[in-house]
Amino acid sequence: MRLIFLCMSIVLLQACKKSDSNTGATLAPVNSIDVPYGTDGKQKMDLYLPAGRSASSTKLMVMIHGGGWTEGDKGDFSVYVATLQKRFPDYAFANINYRLAANGQNLFPSQEEDVKAAVAFIFSKRDEYQVSDKWVLLGASAGAHLAMLQAYKYNSPVRPKAVVSFFGPSELISFFNQPNPVFALAMLGVTGTTPSLNPGLYQQSSPYNFITAQSPPTILLHGGADPLVPPAQSTMVRDKLQMLGVASQYVFYPTGSHGWEGADLVDSFDKIGAFLKLHVE
Repeated sequence: MRLIFLCMSIVLLQACKKSDSNTGATLAPVNSIDVPYGTDGKQKMDLYLPAGRSASSTKLMVMIHGGGWTEGDKGDFSVYVATLQKRFPDYAFANINYRLAANGQNLFPSQEEDVKAAVAFIFSKRDEYQVSDKWVLLGASAGAHLAMLQAYKYNSPVRPKAVVSFFGPSELISFFNQPNPVFALAMLGVTGTTPSLNPGLYQQSSPYNFITAQSPPTILLHGGADPLVPPAQSTMVRDKLQMLGVASQYVFYPTGSHGWEGADLVDSFDKIGAFLKLHVE
């Protein structure tokens, strides 16, 4: 009887080991749309989990759309998911929505709080999703502002390995004080106040103010003909990162507007890929 029990135990143990060793290889790709991370209708994300993923090797990219904090949708990035999956086959992707400021509602720091909540939600389910703690934040315009703010201001649940900023505002008092009054009006719409009346809100909402020597490597991409976010909002981040010894790269497209496509966009993906390979692998 003891011999039979011992043989059965050995068989079961071998079967378990075989099953465990194949777990990562047998995981199918998963695309989950509109996964809620909060109770508001805007607090949703799309998740793209690759086949054969594992908690030890699968990296994560969190994408944050732009739109001046008042409009836009995760659908703005959805069209690039297939391209990103081909370029980064060992990455999972989380494409998030967040509450938008409108009619005096959802003012700053609502968007900041939503990004923080979305990241916390993802990391609370890392075992279920089978993704590692090697993660990257990528945003465009207002989304890049939120990406940098999350990366520089918070180190919980874990600091990202890198940040990708497409023409993101970084220091909101100087952004407010540009000669064109349109920028001040835009900031009033999402803050409900001015830097002179509430300097603390503008300071706390500016990624630039939270850059330290421990900040993650950052690649900043900006167009010279951007009518909405001056290139200085990116170069000041680059300069402070360099001063503190943090790895950074500034990619400038002299004729680029507030976004670009074609050969310049391909070049952007190439440079992002090389940067992430260097700092996240």
